[in-house]
Order: sequence, then C-alpha cells, then structure tokens
Amino acid sequence: MKCIRVGLIGFGFAGRVFQSNVIAAVEGLELAAIVQRSGSSAATAFPHARIVPSVEALLEDASIQLIVVATPNATHLPIARQCLLANRDVVIDKPFVLSSGEAAELIQLARERHRLLSVYQNRRWDGDFLTVRKLLEGEQLGRLVKFESHYDRYRLAPRLHAWREDGSPGGGVLFDLGAHLVDQALVLFGVPHSVWASVRVEREGARSDDAFDLYLHYPTGLGVWLRATCLARAPGARFTLNGTLGTFRKFGIDPQEAHLLAGDIFSSKPWGLENPEQWGTLTIDEGGEPVSTRIPTEPGDYRGYYINLRDAMHGNAALEVTPLQAWRTMRILEMAVESSRTGCTITCDWNHEP
Repeated sequence: MKCIRVGLIGFGFAGRVFQSNVIAAVEGLELAAIVQRSGSSAATAFPHARIVPSVEALLEDASIQLIVVATPNATHLPIARQCLLANRDVVIDKPFVLSSGEAAELIQLARERHRLLSVYQNRRWDGDFLTVRKLLEGEQLGRLVKFESHYDRYRLAPRLHAWREDGSPGGGVLFDLGAHLVDQALVLFGVPHSVWASVRVEREGARSDDAFDLYLHYPTGLGVWLRATCLARAPGARFTLNGTLGTFRKFGIDPQEAHLLAGDIFSSKPWGLENPEQWGTLTIDEGGEPVSTRIPTEPGDYRGYYINLRDAMHGNAALEVTPLQAWRTMRILEMAVESSRTGCTITCDWNHEP
C-alpha cells in the first residue's frame, strides 16, 4: 500500500489531540508536515514532521496529497478553498464551515477538481454510539418513539480568551458539540421533517451560546432530542432511548478523549474499552415486570475515520463521512439558529441539496 503523505494545518486543541495523534497511528498515513505559525509544540511532539509557517509553504510540497484543516471555524472556508484549488484532497475539522452555502461552495469546487472532501466526524467511532447503532439494528427496543442525546459539562467560568467562547463567528456549543450530535442523529435516522431549537447563553458573562435544546421530528412519530449545556454539575444520561419494547439508558462519555489528553496515544491494548460500571442498561418488560440487563459498550476507535479515508483514497472503500452528509448537518444547525431566533418550528426542505 502506497503511503499517503499528510499535511496538518493548525496545532491547537483539535490538531494536537484529535488529528495529529490519530493520523500518526494509522498505517499507510504519514504525518509529513504541520503548519504552526508560532511555538515549538508541534516539533517537540512530532520531530520527524516538517514544521512550516504557512499554508503556502505547505502547498509547495507536491508530495503531500491530503491536507487536514484544524483551524478556527471561521478560517475553514478560505483555507480549504486554497487547498482544493491546489489539487489536494481535504479533511476539515467539524463543523465543516459557517453555513450550508459555504459548504455547497466547497462541495462544488471539490467536484470540479475531482478531489476528495470530508469532515472529521470522529464521534461516529465513539464506543457508546457504536453500541446504540448495534442496539437499534437488533430491534430489541421495538419501534423507537424517543431518542435523547446529551453532551453535559460543568464549566462555570466562560473561557473568554478562547475563540470558541469569545463571541467570534463559528464559536459556541451549537457548532461545537451540536455538530457531533446532529451528525450522529442523521446517521441513525436520516434527515428530519422539521426542526425546533432553543440556543441560548446560560452562564453569566458568556459571549457565545453555551447551551441548546434541539428537537428533530420525523414522519414516523419519532422525536429526537439533542441537548448540551455547560452548567450540568450532575450530567444527565448520554443516551436515552424509549421504544415499544423497552428503554436503554447510558451514562458517561466515551473514554478516548481522556486517554489522548493523558498521553495514552493508542498504546492501551485493546484500545477504547469502557469500564463496566459505565455500561448502559437495557430494560424490557417480561410478564408485566421490568427486567434490566447491562449492555457492554462496544470498543471505540477514532482511527476508524482515517482508516476509511485512507481506503477511500486508494479506491478500496466508499467514503463514510461524505460532503453531502456534512452539508445536511450544517443546514440543520442553521435551522436551529433560525428556530431559536423566531421561536418557530422550521419545516425542512431537502429539495435543493448541492
């Protein structure tokens, strides 16, 4: 298998924790260069990678085929456009760009240039989400009537120095955590019929939205609640599923981020296992009595995203996170903002996809 040389633009939190470490751990990918305009952290972490000061310097290396954009959200469009025009395949860290219109522009450009374009939706490879997918495929819950997914945190003081919380375009938890929750819902259930949302600021002094409730309604009657807050001292369930035959509830967050932050760079064998006390509970009715069973959490592995991307670039697999899927996620986030602003439920129109 020919090794794919990768250039990473940005070495902040996303580039340092979620991108560089995963790329370096996937066979067949080489983290060849990193754009870091100041500081030496990239050179210290990856001494074999070439550190360059600009996107232009990165693009001078014709051997780099894949470029990963892990910069603040407002810069995604111009940087990705520049890389596509230089005939490179491009991965953009979620949430893609700032609008569905910007997403459509990049999709059209990638088609014209015959380049691969994808968005880093690594949370599809969370162990708890993989467990939910497996549970739904097994139809153990019967007809699903309610799906609820939370990202609850407790961060009382806003981080006003950080671009995600300083009021800059593309900041806030809706575009950050909401991009993950919407993507997961679309994978499980497809596009909804309508969207309602409350996007708000809950913490004193916060400049960017720090909480939301987002409701996706489906013609089958299924209601999907996606929620996040920075003021949950006692977090709610990560997943709650109610069906005609039972209920599944799961607390706790996939452990991979914590391991990566602690410096455990895919060294644990096996990787991505969750402690049994964090496993979810399936409760079904047997003879009028509730019977509960702990469901082992599937192993998560963020390398799955880049393994699929590598195989797609070699023509050996279909791309799992497609640009159209990412456009749909952006469109729902836009409708959530509109619904919250107007107080109205927004009917979805999917007839004008790029």
